[in-house]
Amino acid sequence: MDKRIWRHWFSLLHVDYVQLNHRWNYNGIISPYYRLYYIDSGEGFIANENKTLKLMPGYLYLIPSFTLCNLNCPTALGQYFIQFFEESADGISLFQDNRDLMKVKASDLDADNFKRLLNINPGRGINRSDNPNVYEKDIYYREYQELNNQQHLSKHMETQGIIFQLLSRFLGSETFQKPNNISIPSKVLEAISFIQINLKNSFNVSELALRANQHPDYFSRLFLKYTGERPITFINRKRIERAQYLITTTRMSNEEITLETGFDSLPYFSRMFKKITGLTPGQYKAQTKNI
Repeated sequence: MDKRIWRHWFSLLHVDYVQLNHRWNYNGIISPYYRLYYIDSGEGFIANENKTLKLMPGYLYLIPSFTLCNLNCPTALGQYFIQFFEESADGISLFQDNRDLMKVKASDLDADNFKRLLNINPGRGINRSDNPNVYEKDIYYREYQELNNQQHLSKHMETQGIIFQLLSRFLGSETFQKPNNISIPSKVLEAISFIQINLKNSFNVSELALRANQHPDYFSRLFLKYTGERPITFINRKRIERAQYLITTTRMSNEEITLETGFDSLPYFSRMFKKITGLTPGQYKAQTKNI
C-alpha cells in the first residue's frame, strides 16, 4: 500500500458558513493554518503580490498555511470555510512547493462535503470576543483542540477523510507543482526531525552534520538537494513558523517567544521575523486580532 498519505494529518480548527460584507477586508494576512473556502453566493477577492483570484459561486479556494494573502468583499459573499492545522511525519508540508492561492471548480460532492463537515463538527465557528485585549486566545485554541480529542473516533476519521478529499482536488490542479518524489535519505529526515523537536534549543549546522557523521559542507549540500533549503534557512523558517503559531494561539510576550523558538536575542528574532514574513512581530500580532 502506498503510505505517502499517512505522512500528513490535519487538526480541525474552524468550520462554518458565513454571510460576509464589506467589513471582510484584510491585507497582509499570513496564518499558521490552512484556509479552504467554498463559495455559494456573491463575490469577493483573495490576492497576493503575484495574482488576484475572484471568489465566485461554485468554486473551491485554498490558501495553504504561511501563505501571504489579502482578503476582500466589496458587497456580499456567502462562504463555507474550513481552517485547519497541518502536521507531517518528516516536517515537510504537503504544499511545501505550493505556497500560493489556488482555485478549482467545485463538484456537487465538494459542496456536500463542506455541509457534512459542518454537520459532524457543530459549534466550530469563530466565536471571538469583541474586545481582543481580553480575548484569551490560548484558552480558545486549547478548547478547540480538546473538542478534537473528545470527538468520537468515527467522526474524527470522517473529518480527516473529508479534509483529504477536499485537498485532493487541488493536488490534481494544473497549478499544483508536483513534489520531488526522490526518496529523502534517512540522515536528512533524522536532521529534520531533530530540528522540529529541538527548535527552542541552541544548535548549529556543524552539530547537525556531526549527528549525521558527515562533513558540514557535504551535509549542507545534501540537505539543500532534498529540501530545497540550506539547513540554517530551514531552521530559521521553522522557528519563525513556530513563532507565528505562538503569536496566533497564545498571549506570550515577544521575549518569551524568542526563548521558546531558540533565537539568541529579541533583536535577532525580530529581524528574522520581518525577513521571512514581511511583518514585524508586533504588526503580525495586531493582524491576528482582526481576523
